[in-house]
Amino acid sequence: MSQQTVNLPVQGMTCAACAQRIEKVLNRLPGVSASVSFASESARIEFDPAQQDVAALRGAIGKAGFSVPQASLQLAVAGMTCVACAQRIEKVLNRLPGAAANVNFATETASISFPAGILQTDDVIAAIRRAGYDATLQSDDSAERAAREQRHYQRELAWFGLSLLLTLPFAGEMWMMASGSGHHGWLPRMWQLALATPVQLLVGWRFYRGAWLALRGGAANMDVLVALGTSMAWLWSLWVTMAGRHDQYVYFEASAVIITLVLLGKLLEARAKRRTAGAIEGLLALSPKTARVERDGQLLELPIAQLQSGDLVVVRHGERLAVDGEVEAGQAVLDESLLTGESLPVERGVGDRVYAGTQNSGGMLKVRALGVGSHTQLAAIVRAVAEAQGSKAPIQALADRIAAIFVPAVLSIALLTFLLSGWLLADWPQAIIHAVAVLVIACPCALGLATPTAVMVGMGNGARRGVLFRNATALQHASELDLLVVDKTGTLTVGKPQLTDIVPLTSGDEAQWLAWAAALEQGAEHPLAQAILAAAGARQLPLASVEGFVATIGKGVEASLPGVGRLRLGTPDWVLGEVPAAAQPLYASGKTVLALARDGQGQALFALADQLRPTSPQAVQALAALGVKVAMLTGDKPETAAAIAAQAGIVEVHAGQSPQDKAALVRQWQAQGLRVAMVGDGINDAPALAAANVSFAMGAGADVAIEAADVTLMHGDLLHLADAIRLSRATMGKIRQNLFFAFVYNVLGIPLAALGLLNPVIAGAAMAASSVSVVSNSLLLRRWR
Repeated sequence: MSQQTVNLPVQGMTCAACAQRIEKVLNRLPGVSASVSFASESARIEFDPAQQDVAALRGAIGKAGFSVPQASLQLAVAGMTCVACAQRIEKVLNRLPGAAANVNFATETASISFPAGILQTDDVIAAIRRAGYDATLQSDDSAERAAREQRHYQRELAWFGLSLLLTLPFAGEMWMMASGSGHHGWLPRMWQLALATPVQLLVGWRFYRGAWLALRGGAANMDVLVALGTSMAWLWSLWVTMAGRHDQYVYFEASAVIITLVLLGKLLEARAKRRTAGAIEGLLALSPKTARVERDGQLLELPIAQLQSGDLVVVRHGERLAVDGEVEAGQAVLDESLLTGESLPVERGVGDRVYAGTQNSGGMLKVRALGVGSHTQLAAIVRAVAEAQGSKAPIQALADRIAAIFVPAVLSIALLTFLLSGWLLADWPQAIIHAVAVLVIACPCALGLATPTAVMVGMGNGARRGVLFRNATALQHASELDLLVVDKTGTLTVGKPQLTDIVPLTSGDEAQWLAWAAALEQGAEHPLAQAILAAAGARQLPLASVEGFVATIGKGVEASLPGVGRLRLGTPDWVLGEVPAAAQPLYASGKTVLALARDGQGQALFALADQLRPTSPQAVQALAALGVKVAMLTGDKPETAAAIAAQAGIVEVHAGQSPQDKAALVRQWQAQGLRVAMVGDGINDAPALAAANVSFAMGAGADVAIEAADVTLMHGDLLHLADAIRLSRATMGKIRQNLFFAFVYNVLGIPLAALGLLNPVIAGAAMAASSVSVVSNSLLLRRWR
């Protein structure tokens, strides 16, 4: 029995008893011998791979109440030539212990997640190299990455130049053949051999190497098709030339031109693919290279890498902010459009939060740095966009399944074409050419590029406009929505209640009642408490100290005020035992009502209202025009909810809902066959957000929103949600167009080639054009507004 040993880090242990419990749970598993150390917070486990795997070990630790943290790697992969290569690498990586990999042919990247401590970077890279490819850690330095890509592009351009130079003389042969004059004699065969051989064996060596590595790994890719097709044409021509068979045609021009056209297609494809990745470069360009920092009384201009949290950064007119922070001095107008999608500049002054990447359009600020480097909001957005662009949409599953069997099927069709053509035509040289045409026309590149290129462009376009999709699955689901469920506070409304009315219940002083209420609420963070305090502050009312403070969750607060008595502030039914008639008109107008009592006697009612966002009615109309129904779920009272819904134009309202009630309603709608989205603040709406098909987070790019939501709207506006749905539908439309073009290209091209109606050279040109056309079609999404 061959044993494997792994060392897993374990989170959640608080004492040696925890370690003993985990050890017992693991050792109960068949074929497992475990030793858990509380000091190092790790488990050393020997197991029989025939009986257990890493996933089972992690599951056992999880059932014991602890967890194994996940680690991840982002790698740049070199050497892929088609989607079959990406699938091959993905299979190899997924065989690693505990690994879950996603390889993107369009971005030439691999994302791998695995239990921390199981794998090292070198292990993953070694596995990729054994599969016949190369990989390096993806650099965060955009300049370094761009320079590396440019070097690679220049090298490929040089190889193409050499191939083109050697292939140009064949243009005369091809013209003679096309004109019906024959293609013997214009270029002597030995010259043709001398020109075609370097193209086939030197320039085309990459195809032989790629084909060998793919076949060695038990797979087949584009390299196999190109190498086999051009070799058949070249070897036949070599034999005819060496044997002196002047009665037979030679096809040196076919092999040379096909290789040259494939290289040209790859160059155009690479150039177009670089444009699809422009969103990340555009976001990275928002961050300046240097910043002015006050240190020890001196103003220093430092590289971004040398900034520290706590630095005081000076931002002048026209400059971009280099850090996230809080304004300590100055006032300025900031352009946050490229970060939040909000087109109008915003004023920022002392105490306001500001973010890296925004531009100072007027004024000067001194900002205390709270987030620098990779800890800024901009860096978080770049990471989110990069990860999302590398993800796969569910619609790609069909293309992946077809690509997995595509190359073997093409090889079979080519062999069948060769045998049938030779038998029926009694012309085996011509049969070779038919088979070569089948091999060349059937490259699966277009199929592999159809989905990821559209996803990259669509998500990049959204990121530039303040709409961040977490992954391609969210992008697809957002295009299929039937129902949008909205919370009231902070979504339809501004989220900052204001005191609008003080209604007396007895004789007394309005200012005195407000001072008592503010004294009860001082120090509280609840929005209603903040509204009471803000109103008292506006009147400059003094706040007295209270004694015996007690808070009842969901009801209110009470405390004793020296010289006044026992005060209670909260919902009218809790404070007064009933809802007074004076509260009904306030509820009917959509306001929240608090009651104040002194020693059990009602004093006054406080009415607070959260203002509807000016764009909410317009957003509801826009969503309705898109065929998306809007329903409101809120924990507020029915009267308040109905008033806000009427102003926003929402018909279906469910008030008085707990977080669990909201989630249950979402599941009920889904059971009716509806695809449901939820938009909320991501905290008290968490159960409903988790249950929804797609979750949207509102707000100015908070970390928690970016981490938790399927889609983050950087500017808290429902109109941007309608934009997100339009963008997702436009992107899915491009994906469907791309897949249609890719499928139709092969469905039509392969039969034409098999029937001898397609010259191999034309097939090579069509194959190159197919990939470029798919990428170019995706790039049209850059025009979306």
